[in-house]
Amino acid sequence: MIDLAFALQDATSVPRQHRRALAAALAQALPWLPTLPGAGVHRLNVSAGGGAQALLSGRTRLTLRLPRERAAAAAALQGQALDLGPVRLRLGAPQLRELLPHGTLYAHLVAAETGADEADFLAAVQAELDALGLACRAICGRHQALDEDGLHGFSLMLDGLSAAGARQLLDSGLGAHRLLGCGLFVPHRSAAAVGTPH
Repeated sequence: MIDLAFALQDATSVPRQHRRALAAALAQALPWLPTLPGAGVHRLNVSAGGGAQALLSGRTRLTLRLPRERAAAAAALQGQALDLGPVRLRLGAPQLRELLPHGTLYAHLVAAETGADEADFLAAVQAELDALGLACRAICGRHQALDEDGLHGFSLMLDGLSAAGARQLLDSGLGAHRLLGCGLFVPHRSAAAVGTPH
């Protein structure tokens, strides 16, 4: 798997509740995307706050996690616009980013299917790690409720991974809802990020 990061043109803000609209727009533009195991969409880096609109920084990228062999097909999104209700995101040139299998990985959000209970969430995470045959320390971050449809989960750090285990998690992720930005891990050097505001 690799990450393919598109620059964003024109738009300066998006609806704060944009994940489902973004997933739908991408699925329409790339109908094969939802069918790929492990593929997903990283969350957009937006301003913190409680308003209906969230500001985009000039450094914000729309980043897809994809099998390497699909990168060229996804790059055809360059120049296209994705409709997110009142906002259109026009995509600029993409940049391919290699995934680095560090011993510590961080996910901004892993979906919780068991409710908002941290102990139940960690038990579900451990069961999934056991099924993958991975040994590591799971550190749960803050609970997050993301939209009116009830999507919620926790930030999660996994520490003490082998290089092979880290690569496996970067490729597969954890939990459900990859196209909504859930369960996608990135390398991290410190446990300090767990619980930081989104």
